[in-house]
Amino acid sequence: MQKAQLESTAFAADECQQIGGSFSANKRGAIFLIIRPSKPDDAPQVAPLIDIVFTEMEIPQLMKVPKKTLYSVLEQAFLLPTYRYGYPQMLVADQDGQIEGIAVGYLHEQEAHIDDALKPLLPKLGLTPNSSLFSDTETYAGEWYLDTLAVAETAQGHGIGTKLLNAVDTVARARHAKVVSLNVDQQN
Repeated sequence: MQKAQLESTAFAADECQQIGGSFSANKRGAIFLIIRPSKPDDAPQVAPLIDIVFTEMEIPQLMKVPKKTLYSVLEQAFLLPTYRYGYPQMLVADQDGQIEGIAVGYLHEQEAHIDDALKPLLPKLGLTPNSSLFSDTETYAGEWYLDTLAVAETAQGHGIGTKLLNAVDTVARARHAKVVSLNVDQQN
């Protein structure tokens, strides 16, 4: 295992300055929306957003797991810096302290071990530590892979997804990725 594969993709402060915030309007008037790196305190708000994607994917191993249990495990896993859905891999759309959307991404070099940190938590989901939720290779060399983009249903249609995509591009460039890639369900 190479050290580089275990290092998190924490967004550096200079990368985040390029992301910045922007104004968005809703029924209450102008609200400040900022795209920022996630932080450990965001765990309770991001777990349901991650689950939006899990539900759409219909991951068989998770279909019967109670939401309370799943969210608890996702919140614990979020604190693991090398995990796929760990806070260092995530940007959030923060609107007045409410997380309305997330973008999760990582470099190709991290993919081989991106889920290793989750293994000790899998028994809490009724799975063995050697279980795998994701078996497909999804990235190629030189890529920044956008694993997850999710916006809360109540916040959709206000450009939050677009702002997150723009921020991902900024982070990928700062990481010297040649390409940002993602896989999309054809029904989506």
